[in-house]
Amino acid sequence: MLKQQEEIIAAYDQKIKEVTADISETKKLIDQLSFVRIGLFLAEILLFILLVNSADDNLRTLIQIGLCVPVIAFAFIVRRQSKLDREIDYKKQLLWVYQNEWHVLNGIANGYDHGTAFESELHPYTSDLDIFGSASLFAMINRCSTKSGNNILAKNFSEKSTRDRILLRQEAVKEIIEKIDETYSFRANLHGYDPEKIEQIKTQLKYQLGAQLKFVAGKFLRFYVKLVPYIAIALILAAVFVSGVFWKILVLLCIIHGGWNVLLGSKINKVFYSFGGSSNLLNGYAGAILWTENQSWKSPYILGLFDSKIPVSKEIKALSKIIQNFDARLNIIVGAILNVVLLWDLRCCVNLDIWYKSSSKDVISALDHLGDFEELISLATTAYNQPHWVFPAIKDQFALTTVQVGHPLINERLRVNNDFHLETKPTVDIVTGSNMAGKSTFLRTLGINMILAYAGAPVCAKSMELSVFSINTYMRIKDSLNESTSTFKAELNRLKMILDNVVKDKDTFVLIDEMLRGTNSRDKYLGSKVFVEKLIAEKTPALFATHDLQLADLITGHPETVRNFHFDIQIKEGEMRFDYLLKQGPCKTFNAAILLKEIGLTLE
Repeated sequence: MLKQQEEIIAAYDQKIKEVTADISETKKLIDQLSFVRIGLFLAEILLFILLVNSADDNLRTLIQIGLCVPVIAFAFIVRRQSKLDREIDYKKQLLWVYQNEWHVLNGIANGYDHGTAFESELHPYTSDLDIFGSASLFAMINRCSTKSGNNILAKNFSEKSTRDRILLRQEAVKEIIEKIDETYSFRANLHGYDPEKIEQIKTQLKYQLGAQLKFVAGKFLRFYVKLVPYIAIALILAAVFVSGVFWKILVLLCIIHGGWNVLLGSKINKVFYSFGGSSNLLNGYAGAILWTENQSWKSPYILGLFDSKIPVSKEIKALSKIIQNFDARLNIIVGAILNVVLLWDLRCCVNLDIWYKSSSKDVISALDHLGDFEELISLATTAYNQPHWVFPAIKDQFALTTVQVGHPLINERLRVNNDFHLETKPTVDIVTGSNMAGKSTFLRTLGINMILAYAGAPVCAKSMELSVFSINTYMRIKDSLNESTSTFKAELNRLKMILDNVVKDKDTFVLIDEMLRGTNSRDKYLGSKVFVEKLIAEKTPALFATHDLQLADLITGHPETVRNFHFDIQIKEGEMRFDYLLKQGPCKTFNAAILLKEIGLTLE
């Protein structure tokens, strides 16, 4: 298994080298074009000097024609350089994507969001099972650049699903794994942009833009804005070839246009500042959407993400072009000339209004669904990077059976895997054992793999079969000084939440690690015993990790509904050794006396 992963790491390393070399070559080409630009500039100066010093009319005419050549070539090279700059920006993001995968597989933190914003101690399981935050499942799996992608992944890790939906998502993830080499380009197109900016654009499109563009709804304004380029060209030609009076008319027209722009300036600015400077972002998102459109999808789940029958990527590129034209106003001189001559800003607003009425709904939907693709790609990337993980079988009937299940957040070289299965009917399984023997880790191993399974992802196991449960946990109970809550009160609140959920949802699965730590040993035992018996009465399956051997004796009164398991230690030459393997029956060996002896305390 390790060899397979080493091959994957080597493949990422090769891709990093290829993209790095490609970026270097592109930079060299840009530098060469810069020298050509300098040469063209010098050539233009030289031709101008020749023009000034030439007395031959024929030569002057030839030089005048020649003056156009460097200008045209210069414009072409600037455009070419601009395109190469965009290519470098994209390749840098692609390089980051490959480097990030290499980092994750080599134990370096994932560069995507770790989901800290989704942490909640009040959730039935996410805090106890390390679903969100640093060193969490979300931090390991997330490959989402957009806010919607992060939200969708968090939702699928924290809400109960259905068997049909899980199976559809498994099929979708498997299909994306087959296209994994193409997903890096998709991710590169989305990475590197401010996720809040695209959310601002979506909000603008959904709720504000229509109202903001009402000022360009008038028929006369739209007709005149469409006609004004022809009027301006006609006046210039008339001034050159007919009479200089037409220059005065053109100047008067420019003054009127300037006043018109000032009059509508606040409304134009409101539209511009919602979109200004976002053409590159929109082009990137258009590229990502184009990738989704160009694939021959078969999965019903993925096909359901397409709401439009026309290519939305083209609609976004059209919006990007309008915004790019609108950005001309950022150059004060160019913007002023374009506005007084051609009513440029108003023209952009009219074009934006036409685009909004025909395309905005499709674009909003496609931008939202980018998050769905990111989330599925996150799961597919993890599946690709972990080739020994398997997709679990989701059963209709009560079931949980797993072979060689391991904790996905523990390095494979250190991970110890275990087998486990439930009976055909619910039982409460008491897991006893020494400190540090592996009880808590085993409970979290089961829980976190169940969350992976319900998200439609592969699990860290050789095989797994399970039905759909609502998971409830009781592990890391904390007091709260701010809320004046003691540890014991916090424990009671958690127990009440679990009991309420057990009554509401008969498909609940409970994981408990050392219950009622905040009270005395007698009340702890009695409270734990009553709680176990309540779970038995409600026919709720549970794993109950504890140091209290008395709870293992509950099997006497409930032989059909209580099972005993344990993690033990081996004492060799006075040293403790852990194998972290789950075994049948209650624990017989504990290590408290040995640990106390190490700090100078001896139990009689």
